[in-house]
Amino acid sequence: MADLFSKPLDKPLFERMVIVGVGLIGSSLLRAARQRNLVKTLVAADCSADVCARVAEIGIADEIFQDANQAVRGADLVILCTPVGNIGTVAAEIAPHLRAGAILSDVGSVKASVVAAVQPHLSQDVHFVPAHPVAGTEYSGPDAGFSTLFSERWCILTPPEGSDPDAVKKLQEFWTEIGSNVEIMTPAHHDLVLAITSHVPHLIAYNIVGTAADLEEVTQSEVIKFSAGGFRDFTRIAASDPTMWRDIFLNNKEAVLEMLGRFNEDLAALQRMIRWGDGQGLSDLFTRTRAIRRSIIAQGQDAAAADFGRRGASGEKPQ
Repeated sequence: MADLFSKPLDKPLFERMVIVGVGLIGSSLLRAARQRNLVKTLVAADCSADVCARVAEIGIADEIFQDANQAVRGADLVILCTPVGNIGTVAAEIAPHLRAGAILSDVGSVKASVVAAVQPHLSQDVHFVPAHPVAGTEYSGPDAGFSTLFSERWCILTPPEGSDPDAVKKLQEFWTEIGSNVEIMTPAHHDLVLAITSHVPHLIAYNIVGTAADLEEVTQSEVIKFSAGGFRDFTRIAASDPTMWRDIFLNNKEAVLEMLGRFNEDLAALQRMIRWGDGQGLSDLFTRTRAIRRSIIAQGQDAAAADFGRRGASGEKPQ
């Protein structure tokens, strides 16, 4: 585990890194890579003129392009930070311009569909190593990023079968140097794990907040005014980027539907406990789930503080 506040690397890992899509994750990668001296030349590419202008204003990249095809030329590392639904299209466009030996990666929350969408467009001399940093906030845009976003968080690499081990190792080193704990698994297994740990919880949050907003007997002002801690937590999750989460659900629908089926079965069991006054059953369930929360805190994946540590490591806040 790298110490983000130790001396930066004497020699960069990569000569030229291109971030395609400069939102929360992309801008955080640029900041973290600069802080650790991981890349000689930092390049930002975004189709939005406004985003490019803002990136120039805050100075987080050495070169800025609206045209990703121009940006990726000569790069030895390209990371796609666009919504999952656009990754295949972007990969098809930039593929002819990638240099031999380049590592292409992404940060999508779904992996099997990304591999299927990207791999057919790449030549054999380009190394595709998908990645998913399990980190984020409800904020978006280039100003939302901060260099410690990935500190003590997991990054999952899902190299397709037959991937070059040296390329995987080098990308693993990159993520380790910006503070991540790295795990390697297959794309299919990743999608199943994330369906229950991230995707279904987001779907439930969107649903419960929508239900509260639609209640005819309760005004929206009352929902906002009297929000207890639990509902506030749901609204934080439900404030996440709509386009990103639309694409996640559509691209991981098999795993999400499987986990939703399991959830509905467990919810029905919970309904029966309440209906029949099964206090012991409720107590046993709540004790078991409480232990899971404590395990998450014990492993450093969240904080016990009232703000859940959402402000970033060492007090660094998204701007």
